[in-house]
Amino acid sequence: MRLSLSLLLLLFGAWAIPGGLGDRAPLTATAPQLDDEEKYSTHMPSHLRCDACRAVAYQMWQNLAKAETKLHSPNSGGQRELSESVYLDVLDRSCSRNWQDYGVREVDHVKHLTGPGLSKGQEPSISVMVTGGPWPTRLSRTCFHYLGEFGEEQIYEAHQQGRGALEALLCGGPHRACSEEVSNTREEL
Repeated sequence: MRLSLSLLLLLFGAWAIPGGLGDRAPLTATAPQLDDEEKYSTHMPSHLRCDACRAVAYQMWQNLAKAETKLHSPNSGGQRELSESVYLDVLDRSCSRNWQDYGVREVDHVKHLTGPGLSKGQEPSISVMVTGGPWPTRLSRTCFHYLGEFGEEQIYEAHQQGRGALEALLCGGPHRACSEEVSNTREEL
């Protein structure tokens, strides 16, 4: 009984001591508050297009790199270039994939897509991500849009130069999803 009383007093004391357990702010997280466009539009909202582009570039790069790794065997002599039919299939499967591991999260009143390939430095200690719903379809459509706009050959050539080159092709440049000109327009709205 004496041990239980001592332990109880120790715990209560920790709450009363500055810097003890009771001084920490409680961690809270709420789901992002989505507006009508984010909830109901069939298109990717403009303020999330850069994140969507980066997610698509990451998935294309990752799937092409995985296919090249499978191609590389002891008898291949180090050659890792995919045939046209293979990279066409890989890119098509990249866009047709299940995009369920992507969603929207709001941090400091700013919404971002989140998922593989989208880390932007230090993550918040706690947050809520909304997945499913319209996001997988929007990402798939975005992916197919880039296939149609640039073509598989140009995308594969950029991939061969590295992930950064592929992301720059799809997302960078004037009037692209991640250009400063587009970002400035969003801030003005």
